[in-house]
Amino acid sequence: MLDLTYETPKPKVIAGAKQDWELVIGLEVHAQVSSNAKLFSGASTKFGAEPNSNVAFVDAGMPGMLPVINEECVAQAVRTGLGLKAKINLYSAFDRKNYFYPDLPQGYQISQLYHPIVGVGEVLVEMGSGVARTVRIERIHLEQDAGKSIHDMDPTMSFVDLNRTGVALMEIVSMPDIRGPEEAAAYVSKLRQIMRYLGTCDGNMQNGSMRADVNVSICAPGQYEKYQESGDFSHLGTRCEIKNMNSLRFIQQAIEVEAKRQIAIVEGGGTVSQETRLYDPDKGETRSMRSKEEAHDYRYFPDPDLLPLEIEQAWVDDLKAHLPELPDEKRLRFMEEFGLSDYDSGVLTADTADAAYFEEVAKGRDGKIAANWVINELFGRLKKDDDKAIGDSPVSPAQLGGIIDLIASDAISGKIAKDLFEIVYSEGGDPSEIVEARGMKQVTDLGPIEAALDEIIAANPAQVEKVKENPKLAGWFVGQVMKATGGKANPKAVNELVAKKLAG
Repeated sequence: MLDLTYETPKPKVIAGAKQDWELVIGLEVHAQVSSNAKLFSGASTKFGAEPNSNVAFVDAGMPGMLPVINEECVAQAVRTGLGLKAKINLYSAFDRKNYFYPDLPQGYQISQLYHPIVGVGEVLVEMGSGVARTVRIERIHLEQDAGKSIHDMDPTMSFVDLNRTGVALMEIVSMPDIRGPEEAAAYVSKLRQIMRYLGTCDGNMQNGSMRADVNVSICAPGQYEKYQESGDFSHLGTRCEIKNMNSLRFIQQAIEVEAKRQIAIVEGGGTVSQETRLYDPDKGETRSMRSKEEAHDYRYFPDPDLLPLEIEQAWVDDLKAHLPELPDEKRLRFMEEFGLSDYDSGVLTADTADAAYFEEVAKGRDGKIAANWVINELFGRLKKDDDKAIGDSPVSPAQLGGIIDLIASDAISGKIAKDLFEIVYSEGGDPSEIVEARGMKQVTDLGPIEAALDEIIAANPAQVEKVKENPKLAGWFVGQVMKATGGKANPKAVNELVAKKLAG
């Protein structure tokens, strides 16, 4: 397997009025566990159901109703931890986080503070060819989601939808290793990619399946290195948390805005207050939501209704043995097996469906040619067609493979292949049958090609003389022959004939 080494990206530097500042960012990503039932009840997790239709008695906080752990949610959290090369804790426990949730009827959230199910891990975040940062994962814990308050259905009342209440979330907490807005977005994107490969979260940010709380602070150049050496957070600035970000673009914008706000405060002689803030994309600003609570403010204590969670190493090992190939592994395999560039491998493995499609096309064929057709022709055409997903492609892997086979056998030229691709994309059909029925086969018989060339040479004596003076101009004759044969002449044969006849 190829062993790639990466250069660490430089931190984002923002110029203040008095000096330069660097950014320090950590993220808490909330990922909805892919499961049919909620974390502590059998209620459905299906998105888009009628309000308050996916609610069990325990979700509604009815007296005497006890939570029962969903084993599949635990398994999904363990799979995610394994995918992030993290330590799996065989002992974990649930705690009650006491906080006023208007849409969580029990009045507290069941979470994991002291004993999370997953410990330290890491994720490689690529920032371009040969550039990547390893972001450390501090922990992943399981917790239940709250419901949804709706304020725009009535001018005087708010409504509550409890369908999300009790849905299992994984909170993936990073260390403050991220150094810029683009890195933050790339980190969230990489987490989403890994979880989609694992099947543990669909990563749909629009539906709320994945959202992030972004912790932002600033520091003077050189201070971050001191923090790394000592582990002393006092070298870093006071952090502010930007809550509930559900867009990669908005994450980047919010970080820029918040960093500039903090720089203005510090350079103006003020002090940044640790608080939770919200980002307003319309106004391009962050605004205070509440002062940032510490753990003791939530009055955490072990949930008396749930026993500690003890899992066996053999169970974890079995889950690990059945993990799918992950994106970094697949990308390296594509480079090694098919001779692809790092960039092309990255494009093809960005999504599991894209990678599966490519592998089907490349089976028994030249991997580089297959990659070129999938990336440039198919992906390019899908993008033009309202950014269609690979699953909606009108061209199947077998059809695209058939086009590539026709090129490899010299039945058609590259130019004809592009015309054929468009026909298959728009009308469907078997590529070889279309070529036969529409007379698209390229002419390989030298007789007609030579006759066409002789005719063009005879009609253009002045051009012949120019070619004799400058052989590079021979391409004009090649173009004329291709035009005369309707683009069906074998380009290689035409080039060889032109060179032979106009030599000297």
